[in-house]
Amino acid sequence: MTEQTTLRPEIGNPKVQAESIYKSYNVDGKIEPVLAGVDLTVSPGQIVSLIGPSGCGKSTLLNIVAGLDQPDSGRVMLDGDPQRRRLGRIGYMQQKDLLMPWRTVLDNAVLGLEIQGVPRRDARQRALELTGLFGLRGFENQYPFALSGGMRQRAAFLRTMMLDQGVVLLDEPFGALDALTRVQMQEWLMEIWTSLERTIILITHDVDEAILLSDQVYVLTARPARVSMIMDINLPRPRDYKQTTGPEFVELKARLLAPLHEETAKQV
Repeated sequence: MTEQTTLRPEIGNPKVQAESIYKSYNVDGKIEPVLAGVDLTVSPGQIVSLIGPSGCGKSTLLNIVAGLDQPDSGRVMLDGDPQRRRLGRIGYMQQKDLLMPWRTVLDNAVLGLEIQGVPRRDARQRALELTGLFGLRGFENQYPFALSGGMRQRAAFLRTMMLDQGVVLLDEPFGALDALTRVQMQEWLMEIWTSLERTIILITHDVDEAILLSDQVYVLTARPARVSMIMDINLPRPRDYKQTTGPEFVELKARLLAPLHEETAKQV
């Protein structure tokens, strides 16, 4: 049964809305259902997290939202328009930074703009104006091998944000980082989100991360995925990691862990 808290009022159309998304794949001649009627509504300027068991279909859902894949049935609307092209209009950053090793930080950052036909000089100037905000000033001419994991993720995020897309999808962007660096990157992401006013959909396996960053958290069941819970996170902003030990945060965490434990038990 789906548990849903009272949602905040929405202003105008949702930025992203997925309705009754079904998706299956043919694996060795057998139909494997992945998504079983998933609904998702993200208001402008929100951060919404998706959590659920490994392999439940979270990345498949992001691929569909991004326009990289199509659902078997259901629809995705961008700014209220089901016909609006999504591919290329939505930023997408995956767990691996995917930086080109032969390109400097600055040249990696402008790659998307170059593909769009923006003159190299103009693209580089726009990137230079943002390196300070992304904590990369002084590293513009470094190659990826010389950067820490956190710095590489900042560079990858700069490349994603350079395209100036209103919606950004993040698929476990900090999953490969050590615990301390991960905390630093979470707090940094909140600062960037405040400055750039983007709508973000985030996949994570870290319940603390979901609560700390998000306005809402969607909990998905094991495959084929359905939404088992939608929770508003009404913690005051700006947030920092000190809040993770507060009683309200702990209560939210317990409520989110309960359905996750139930799904894990089903898989054993």
